[in-house]
Amino acid sequence: MRRAYLILGALLGVVSILKLQSLLQAGRSCYKRHSLDGYYMKRSRGATTKYDFDRGRNLIKPLKLSTNTYDDNALDHESEIHTQKENATLLMLVRNWEIAGALRSMRSLEDRFNQDYHYDWTFLNDVPFDNEFIEATTAMASGKTQYALIPPEDWDRPTWIDEKRFERGLQLLEDKGVLYGGSKSYRNMCRFNSGYFFRQKILDSYDYYFRVEPDVEYFCDFPYDPFKVMREKNKKYGFVISLHEYEDTIPTLWDAIEEYMEENKDDIDMENNSYKFVTDCSMIGKYGPIVNSNSDYNLCHFWSNFEVGDLNFFRGERYRRFFEYLDSKGGFYYERWGDAPVHSIGVSLLLNRDEIIHFDELGYTHVPFTTCPSAYYLKLQQRCQCNSDDESNIDISPNSCLMRWWKNGSGKFFLKI
Repeated sequence: MRRAYLILGALLGVVSILKLQSLLQAGRSCYKRHSLDGYYMKRSRGATTKYDFDRGRNLIKPLKLSTNTYDDNALDHESEIHTQKENATLLMLVRNWEIAGALRSMRSLEDRFNQDYHYDWTFLNDVPFDNEFIEATTAMASGKTQYALIPPEDWDRPTWIDEKRFERGLQLLEDKGVLYGGSKSYRNMCRFNSGYFFRQKILDSYDYYFRVEPDVEYFCDFPYDPFKVMREKNKKYGFVISLHEYEDTIPTLWDAIEEYMEENKDDIDMENNSYKFVTDCSMIGKYGPIVNSNSDYNLCHFWSNFEVGDLNFFRGERYRRFFEYLDSKGGFYYERWGDAPVHSIGVSLLLNRDEIIHFDELGYTHVPFTTCPSAYYLKLQQRCQCNSDDESNIDISPNSCLMRWWKNGSGKFFLKI
């Protein structure tokens, strides 16, 4: 009996051992299976994540960097070889003794723009250019240079000007301390730039001009050819700075403008021009007019030391009638009418507002004022060397008329009220 129990116990032990071994083997198999499931689950999640990332990267467009400009594609301009030029010239009215300032301006504009296009340089003077000036400017230019002597009848004071009244006007403005108030040659220059520069034979073959003055600087690489922009967008006049004129220099200019408007109504399209730009005196944001005008003219003008223009507009009958009417009043000499307000009022009256363009991506300075793009990435791309927060930057200062142009001209439409 005892032997039977021993045999039974031994058999149960063997069964237990076999069962334990089976359980251990099953456990190992389950562990291995779960480990593989985890491995493949991890690989699957990794593949899914990568697919979602790649798919999302293709579906979501990158953020648009700020430019603060009218051009939605300002940062997309690519460098290219410029084989086609517009029918245009860079134009400088300059004296021989201004050679150092002329070369500084040329160097700046060549480095920032013309080295890629090689536009002609045209120089005008009321006396012959000397060899030193011609040699130095020819060496500085990347394009052809040409030189012209202004005829005396286009430069000198007309014989019909009352000399005594002229001398009294000179003395009055000099006594008031008005800039160039006592200068006779400055008055010749203002009249020439207002109504005679475009009549020079040397310019007859061109459609566009870019006015350049001595001792100016261009702070940024040009992102485009402004002449091409003018042609493609049907623009007739381009500017970078707008500000107020000194009223002491033009006390009767607006009286003459009103008389001209009354006698030449057919030349003026009041529905589509920029008349409001030169007459609006309302508040713009927190700014009212910084000066109180004695006429309906708010004294706003485009600073004409930088201007890109369509020569065919200035050659046209409407602008010539406009200039000749003003010239007949003698204000260029009896007062000190400048070409900036004359050009500005002329284009504001005679052009459609969308034919005037503000080149807001171009950095520029003419003492004492500056314009500098404010967008960080735009300045990086165009290699600008200027500070938009500098006190000389006039763009949105109280003395600027740019915000008035945004409201009443063609640009920054989101500010229109």
